[in-house]
Amino acid sequence: MISRLSARHQLAKEYCTFLDQLRTAGFRGEITPDYATRTVLSTDNSIYQRLPQAAVFPLDTVDVECLAELVAQPEYRGIVLTPRGGGTGTNGQSLTEGIIVDLSRHLTKILEINVEERWARVQGGVVKDQLNAALRPHGLFFAPELSTSNRATIGGMINTDASGQGSCTYGKTRDHVLELQTVLLGGEVLRSQVMEERELESIMLRSDRRAAVHRCARDIADSQADLIKARFPKLNRCLTGYDLAHLRETDGRFNLNSVLCGSEGTLGFIVEAKLNLLPIPKHTVLVNVRYASFMAALRDAKALMELKPLSIETVDSKVLLLAMKDIVWHGVSEYFPENPDTPTLGINLIEFCGDDWAELEQRVHDFVEHLKSDPDAQRLGHTLAIGEEAVKRVYVMRKRAVGLLGNVEGQARPQPFVEDTAVPPENLADFISEFRSLLDGLNLQYGMFGHVDAGVLHVRPLLDMKDPLQASLIRPVSDAVADLTLKYGGLLWGEHGKGLRSEYAPTYFGELYPALQSLKAVFDPHNQLNPGKIATPASVPAARLTGVDEVVLRGELDRKIDERIWQSYDTAVQCNGNGACYNFDPNDAMCPSWKATRDRTQSPKGRASLVREWLRLQGEEGVDVLAESTKIRERFNLLGPLRRLRNTLGKQWGEDDFSHEVYDAMAGCLACKSCAGQCPVKVNVPEFRSRFLELYHGRYLRPLKDYLIGSLEFSIPFLARFPRLYNSLIEFAPVRFCLERYAGMVDSPTLSYVNFRAACKQWGVKLASPDALAKLTVEERKRSVVFVQDAFTRYFETGVAIDWIELVTRLGFQVYLAPFAPNGKPLHVQGFLGAFEKAARRNGRMLAALTKSDVPLVGLDPAMTLVYRQEYAKVMGADAAPNVALIQEWLLSVLPQAPKPEGVAVQSYQLLVHCTEKTNAPASVGQWQQVFERLGLKLSVLASGCCGMSGTYGHETRNLQTSKAIYAQSWGPLVDADNGSGRLLADGYSCRSQVKRMEGRPLPHPLQALLGHLREVQAA
Repeated sequence: MISRLSARHQLAKEYCTFLDQLRTAGFRGEITPDYATRTVLSTDNSIYQRLPQAAVFPLDTVDVECLAELVAQPEYRGIVLTPRGGGTGTNGQSLTEGIIVDLSRHLTKILEINVEERWARVQGGVVKDQLNAALRPHGLFFAPELSTSNRATIGGMINTDASGQGSCTYGKTRDHVLELQTVLLGGEVLRSQVMEERELESIMLRSDRRAAVHRCARDIADSQADLIKARFPKLNRCLTGYDLAHLRETDGRFNLNSVLCGSEGTLGFIVEAKLNLLPIPKHTVLVNVRYASFMAALRDAKALMELKPLSIETVDSKVLLLAMKDIVWHGVSEYFPENPDTPTLGINLIEFCGDDWAELEQRVHDFVEHLKSDPDAQRLGHTLAIGEEAVKRVYVMRKRAVGLLGNVEGQARPQPFVEDTAVPPENLADFISEFRSLLDGLNLQYGMFGHVDAGVLHVRPLLDMKDPLQASLIRPVSDAVADLTLKYGGLLWGEHGKGLRSEYAPTYFGELYPALQSLKAVFDPHNQLNPGKIATPASVPAARLTGVDEVVLRGELDRKIDERIWQSYDTAVQCNGNGACYNFDPNDAMCPSWKATRDRTQSPKGRASLVREWLRLQGEEGVDVLAESTKIRERFNLLGPLRRLRNTLGKQWGEDDFSHEVYDAMAGCLACKSCAGQCPVKVNVPEFRSRFLELYHGRYLRPLKDYLIGSLEFSIPFLARFPRLYNSLIEFAPVRFCLERYAGMVDSPTLSYVNFRAACKQWGVKLASPDALAKLTVEERKRSVVFVQDAFTRYFETGVAIDWIELVTRLGFQVYLAPFAPNGKPLHVQGFLGAFEKAARRNGRMLAALTKSDVPLVGLDPAMTLVYRQEYAKVMGADAAPNVALIQEWLLSVLPQAPKPEGVAVQSYQLLVHCTEKTNAPASVGQWQQVFERLGLKLSVLASGCCGMSGTYGHETRNLQTSKAIYAQSWGPLVDADNGSGRLLADGYSCRSQVKRMEGRPLPHPLQALLGHLREVQAA
């Protein structure tokens, strides 16, 4: 297995010199020329891939000034810089072959919130949802609403002049920018805001770049006012980048921010912004209208807009059907009931909001009456989502539309290159009809969703970009759609910016394009800032706008991967870069390693990008990774360990192998599977991580910790015979030191002293076998259950396992104990896939034999139990894999409905759910609540991220600090707030272990709360 870097992947000499000088000049942030970081930053959510020379991560504005000052020096005029925020652009705005200036890692501070005057001052790397979370306690928010709001940075929103849902009411980002701080080429900081003519005249008397910029912009605004008025379309989306139409406010004041908003980093580095804030409406209602066709939804939207709702969002059948298969559907299915006669093929989401509930209720009532009485549209029905929480759930589904479209079956995937056209809303239906005819004529499928109230519909044609013939359609389709939008008085890029589609700018701006060039020249005279986009300086004759087909497409590189390997690694290579894994929310489970490190190589998108590139490099070297995997699993070569030792020594001596960088990214993964459950396109890092580790350690020696973890389930039954001796050794300081220093393990858990055998005897537990279960009568089977043990709760948390047995027995069921056998999860996590398959088949056959009796099998730990329906299903086949239920699934199936107690105080508990469970079996969270309700208790589920332990991750020395950082982000504050009440519960073994390690006290399992309640009831 080889993946060395070729000469073309090395840094150009002038960039090496510049980066060396940058550090000398006082730059304090990270400078990262490593290939892994460059690979991850070479893509966004577009069809393009451009490998940068390096990435730099400024610590603050001073660092940005240092960078801008150095690059302006004559000897570095060949150096190109491109700012980057969330990196979710659909048009390659932040892609470059120069240096990425990532402002999202450190410039993340909310500097000031003025509640009385309703404004906030923030750094450019602040995420929109992060800001709104801070504003919520004050009853304020920052508009407009984006589908990527949980990862879009304010700087990125400003650079693309982002808009979105509700823009007809709230406007665009530009409409809420009060003041900007922009670092210009040369290091000068430009503070821009609306100004009176006297202040403008004063600035223009200066001799610096700030004065030159204002003189140029003022001259354009005044001398070409009539042309600007005639050229700019009267659209909600306007003609951004550079927005000449708003250089002059309606009252005549001058506003340079209209040019900076939407400039995509071509004019400077936006490091700080003062933003206008709005009050959060007190009440909100969403009317969800269903249609038999998507065109019916579009044509109806035109009439519905006359009723003045806040917004109208639309979704087509392709997105809707994909949503039904996604984790998101559990929260919204009630709002989209199935029609037995006519399927729903389009929906409109119409939002109303206000502060006066009576007035809002009347508006919604009148709207619904219109729906009932209007004969002009064929509607299938409607539902109401009332209140912020309900509306939010529906909008989460709509927000996932971009990602969901990437999860269609087959190799042709929806591609974003003509997907944010904007036309006058009254022209939208006819425009889309002709747009569809264009795509239908090319036999292309497509998905659609968007903001019909603003005339913006996102249309994504399905193309297999690995196929040169299909990739060649990018040019003709782009040209045709550009012409079509002009025909209907609209824009090719109405929402997501121009980026690598900027070649159409001269056509749309017409005689005004030279004005854009002059602006570019005064800001960036040598074309060093994100060149080739929006406009080129006329002062650089060789400068030109980049064409839509002049940049390397992802597909060009992807087609170099063998099709067999592409299909085999589909959970990695299908990542479309939508960036859902960059979710900022610490109380969301998605990718805790990304949240803790802010390193994009430590994210699902980053890891998928690295594996994709690694597979390509393997193919270039003639390595068949599928064949290599087979060799590792089926053969033992006596020379193998010697070869791995030689390769490992080479690694220590600085061998150039990209595999090491990929390994570092994979080693940082918690294998929590949140990505597998939450990623819209189902990027499954733990799955391809295990495969990579298997291959990597076929070439390089494994650390000792891998063997200790992988063998745990096999060794612990023997070690558990001597718990005091084992625990004494584990807690002996020299042994702990050696484990940490040489074995890479810290805080190893101790064995339980509880006598499991005696407890089983006390509660009448019987050993499960096919013969014993076959002898049971039908009635006996209904009152029996098989307890499937796992190593962790059986040997380290024996008390919990016994409490489970007692609970089941008190409920009137006979417990049968399945013989203990290694589940294999630790083997799978560490990449011992051959050993895992053997363990899975052996254990799976034993458990499958028990299921033939129709006595349910139930597992205690959720992460271990879900292995049976995930990894076992892949090894054995879904039909042959044993059916092992989570405990709440089983309890819900056997507990009767109970009447709600009248006049009795109900005991209330709070639950922290295991992240693997809530993202891979989302229905199980609600099942816990139903179980508690049936026993007369109340359970609320707290929004929480990952605890940071995730199996053995938190016990590995290299992950210790990250594990603690993850805990501190979400679980730490929640556990502290509980203050040891005994009402806070956790159902994951690793989660309870982490709390015990961090807080010195464990959290009870929810079954223990149920047991305590049952004891009280039965005692009474």
